[in-house]
Amino acid sequence: MTEGIGLRERKKIQTRRRLLAEATKLFTERGFDQVSVAEIAEAADVSKMTVFNYFDSKEDLVFAPMEEHIGDVARAVRDRAPGESAASAVRRQFLDSVESRDPAVGVSDSPLALGLLKLIKQTPALLTRAHWYFVRAFDQLTDALVEEGEEPVIARIVAAQLIGTRNALITENHRRLLAGETADAIAADAVELAGRGFDLLEKGLGGYATRDDASPRMAS
Repeated sequence: MTEGIGLRERKKIQTRRRLLAEATKLFTERGFDQVSVAEIAEAADVSKMTVFNYFDSKEDLVFAPMEEHIGDVARAVRDRAPGESAASAVRRQFLDSVESRDPAVGVSDSPLALGLLKLIKQTPALLTRAHWYFVRAFDQLTDALVEEGEEPVIARIVAAQLIGTRNALITENHRRLLAGETADAIAADAVELAGRGFDLLEKGLGGYATRDDASPRMAS
């Protein structure tokens, strides 16, 4: 992933990864509130100022890997093909993520992903921050639907159903991960559950928010 970029940029990527790895190790060993930024810096062999050059806060050391996924659902809806409904686009994106064992949908049992999940569940401040990510994803999806011409209140209703279905599936994946099941075992069932969940959703929406070939606006 670092091929084709300069040495300076590669070093920055390596430093960022080292900070995330050391922070996660310390957090999972001792708890989020018991670890200071100075201790993370020492473990990563950098200065405290360097940590803040890469991350705005200690919480960002937990959530940085998730930041890039906030817009996943909105992007899937914006980029969907003509004739594809919003629900179908969200279903497709979710299933692709399951297939790739993406931690963002709760189907990775790597030590890092599992450690972060346990840490968030055990730390009230981090649970609050996780909810904020949910709200941002919802807002971005709502904006994507409004951009297609839907009135805001209806866009929020549709977005709530799409995000709610996806989050229910992810919550079940998390539950099973924390119970000690493997990602492969969870993924097999996640595909079947997603099929049932999105089938119900699409029946309720009735093909709503299907992109027309000639226009990005909603189908009636």
